[in-house]
Amino acid sequence: MKKLWDMFLTFARIGGLTFGGGYAMLPMLQREVVEKQGWATEEELADYYAIGQCTPGVIAVNTATFIGYRQAGIIGGIFATLGVVFPSIVIITVIAAFLTNFADLKVIQYAFEGIRVCVCVLIFNAVQKLWKKSVIDQPTMFIFLLVFLVSAGLAVGQSFYPDLFSVSPIVYVVIAGVAGVILHGGNGRKEA
Repeated sequence: MKKLWDMFLTFARIGGLTFGGGYAMLPMLQREVVEKQGWATEEELADYYAIGQCTPGVIAVNTATFIGYRQAGIIGGIFATLGVVFPSIVIITVIAAFLTNFADLKVIQYAFEGIRVCVCVLIFNAVQKLWKKSVIDQPTMFIFLLVFLVSAGLAVGQSFYPDLFSVSPIVYVVIAGVAGVILHGGNGRKEA
C-alpha cells in the first residue's frame, strides 16, 4: 500500500506543480520518475511518452498510467492516474467557479500570456532532453529529419487546405517505428 500511496503522491505533485500540459511535464516526470524514484529509465520514459502520444487521452495521464501499471499492475496504473489528475480536477473546479468573473481583466490576460511563454520554454527543455536520448546515430537522425520534414510540409499544406492535409500523430509514430526497424535491420533488441 505504501508504494501505491507514494505513486499517488508523486504523480499528484507532478500534476499539481506542472503547467502547460503533457509536454511541459516531461522535465518534472524525468526528475521524479527517473532520478528520484527509479521507476523507469530515461529511454523507457521516452518510449512511454511516444506511446502516450499515439493513444487516446492526455499524454501525461497516459504516461502516468503506463508507469503505474509497470510498477504495480492495474492498481498501480489506477493510483498513478488518479494522482496526476486529482490536482487538475480540484484546480479547474476552483478556477471555473471564479475565472468567469475575472477572465476579462487585463491583468489575467497578461498573466496567461506570460504563462504561455513559460510553457514554450518548458517544452523546449523537454525536447532537448528527448533529443539527447533519442537522436543517437545516423538512422535516428534520418528518422527525425523525415518526420520533421513531412510534418512541416503537411503543416504548411494544412494552413491552405485543412481537411486535405490533416494527419494524426499516430501516422508519424507508425512511420517512425517502421523506419526504425528497417534502418536498424530488425536485428532484435538494442544492445545497452
